[in-house]
Order: sequence, then structure tokens, then C-alpha cells
Amino acid sequence: MKNKAAVIDMGTNTFHLLMVALGEGGFETLYKEKVPVKIGQGGIQQNLILPDAQKRALHTLHHFQQLIRGEEIEPVFAFATSAVRNAENGSSFVKLIRQQTGIAVQVIDGEREAELIYKGIRMSGCLDSGNALMMDIGGGSVEFIVGNKDTIHWKGSFEIGGQRMLDRFHYHDPISREETDKLYQYLSQELHPLLAAIREFRPSQLVGASGTFDTLTDIYLASRQEKKRREVHRHRLPIDAFYEISDRLIQLPKKERLEIPGMIPMRVDMIVVASCLIRYILRQIDSQDMLCSTYSLKEGALAEILEGVGVNSDLTVGIGE
Repeated sequence: MKNKAAVIDMGTNTFHLLMVALGEGGFETLYKEKVPVKIGQGGIQQNLILPDAQKRALHTLHHFQQLIRGEEIEPVFAFATSAVRNAENGSSFVKLIRQQTGIAVQVIDGEREAELIYKGIRMSGCLDSGNALMMDIGGGSVEFIVGNKDTIHWKGSFEIGGQRMLDRFHYHDPISREETDKLYQYLSQELHPLLAAIREFRPSQLVGASGTFDTLTDIYLASRQEKKRREVHRHRLPIDAFYEISDRLIQLPKKERLEIPGMIPMRVDMIVVASCLIRYILRQIDSQDMLCSTYSLKEGALAEILEGVGVNSDLTVGIGE
């Protein structure tokens, strides 16, 4: 494996860096890191990236830049999603990033984001010939895809991400019954296109990608005194186990949620509303368990690089001086 590449996913809550060596039909992870930048914090409801959030973002991207240089990686694929694409100052922020770090950021729409997530999930081995409902809960948006290992039947992106739900519905600690009821009512109103797609294509499996689903898997494995293996990218979470975990997340205050084995501080707030969203989705499909993919957008981008399609030279940029 001689060729190398780096992918940066600038999510609303978390920035991810993945550096790999590319080989015949696959890749080897050289290094990966995630940082809770929270660029949507404080400004997401006003469609702004606030100055403090910009400072955190630039600091993290400078850090990523140094790591990429250290590995002597030239092609860098950087993607920005919900918070940046919806921000009134998103374009100026992207220009500032290029000026200060040399990183050219591709701001992608929700449809493109869903496509990359699908390709990442497919690479994880979570899909077969049956129709599945895939979801990735970001801080700003949530992407849903209905499809199988061969094709996408339907995809959609909804601006109902964890930070947005948190700001709008989670005021008490723990979250109140009134707040969860309002959240479920809101989801019923916002997700009509998804519900129509579920009725049409009848997915029988729920597949969650990365983020919240990683943490749910960690909590489940910790409860069984098992450790997650780096080489495994597909985890099965029984529905009963999910509801048991979700009940605790909803009922416990933050201090006690932090003490749950497998919990990480960067997820402790958003995971409450995210678990409510998953509960709502599970009511819509007849899934006996949940599959959790450790692969998502970043790996989807790598899948396209390996295929030689989609991610092209227009998105490839070296790190500037």
C-alpha cells in the first residue's frame, strides 16, 4: 500500500480526520481522530457559525493539517455538512479555512451526504439483498437511506440533527415527558417523506451509522463486559437491549449518564434526543435488531476514491504552506 489519502468530515458536532493507505480494493487506517468542535453550538438556530465556533474549527483544522503533513499525504478530501451549508456566513468561513490552512472544503448538500453515508455503510458489510433503512444522526441533519447492497431506492436529508433537537426540546435534566412528547410530535410532522418511503419499500432492517450508534454499541458491549474490536465494522444491537439503554439515557440526569460504562462525554447530551429519534423510527419498521456500522461518510468517500468515481480531482487539494 503506497498511495495515501486523508478525509476530513466537518460535522456540526464533531470533526473527523481519517488518514489511510490505499491498496487494491481496500484501505489500511494509518490514523484517525475525532474532535468535538461543536461549530453549531449557540448559532445553529440562527444559521450562523459564531466566532468562538470558528476559532475552535480553525484550531482543529490546523492540528489536522500538521498530522497530514507528518504523514506526507497530498490528496485531502474535506467535506462540510449541515451547519456550514445552512449558515449565512458559511461561504466566508470556507474561504477563511482555505486562507489559513490551505484546506479546500467541499460543502455538500444533504442528498450527496446521504449517498456517501450509504457507500460507507455498504463497505462495512451491513447490507444484503433485503431492504434496510439506514440512518446517520448528525448534529445538524439526519440522513435516511432506503436500499440494499445493490442500490439506493430512496434517500433524504432532514435538518433535525442532535444539536437542533437538543436546543429545541431538551431544557430539563433529565428530559421531561412533555419535552419528549413534543419531540415525537415534531418528528411526525417533519418526516412525512420518510414515512412514505418506508410504506413503499418496506425495509425490515434498521442500520445506524457511526456517531450515536457507535456509543450505543460501546454501552451494550460494556454491559456484556466485551470490548469492541477495531477490525469489526458491523455490530448487532438487540432491540430489547437498545430500549433498556435508551430508558436509562432518558431517565438519568447528565451526571449519572456520564457514569454509564461505554459513554463518552462528547455524546452525553445529544444522545438523549438521538435515542428518542431512534425509538420513533423503530415504531415505523418491523426490525428484530439493529445493525450498527462503524463506517459512514468518510469511508464512503474512500469507497469512491477506490472506485475512481464521484470524488474527483476537483475535490482533491494538497495542504498549503
